[in-house]
Amino acid sequence: MLESIMQVASDLEPNRKRLIVGPRDAALRRARTCYDHLAGQLGVALADALVGQGHAELTSDAGIITDTGVAFLGRIGINLEAVRAPNVRKSGRVLCRPCLDWSERRPHLAGAVGAALCDHSFEKGWIRRVDGTRAVMITPKGQRVFREQFGAQLG
Repeated sequence: MLESIMQVASDLEPNRKRLIVGPRDAALRRARTCYDHLAGQLGVALADALVGQGHAELTSDAGIITDTGVAFLGRIGINLEAVRAPNVRKSGRVLCRPCLDWSERRPHLAGAVGAALCDHSFEKGWIRRVDGTRAVMITPKGQRVFREQFGAQLG
């Protein structure tokens, strides 16, 4: 709630120097892990792309993957049936939910689907870890896949 109040207050004085919330390190702002899912500009861009193409729907406190999203994730190699396996159901983990990104102030994708997307991105070589930090680097292959397959705007 405090973060929301801070956002509203900062919008009331547009001429004031913008408050930087979150990491000052450019690499962390660009792409990082947030627990087990992707965050930063990359995480938000992927969430925006999935929502924009009708593959996911996110509200302030919940999310779903649509039928077209299930098909899309299957085409890129993420099997949602495996993500929804009985051991995941028993854990009580949410399949899909928004997670407020503390550097972008907008949601990225969390839950079992967010974790699967992060794992898959590492496995496919779309991203790689930056030693000693939560930052991840987007590889040239990843830049292409995120742009062409997801339609993500990575600036």
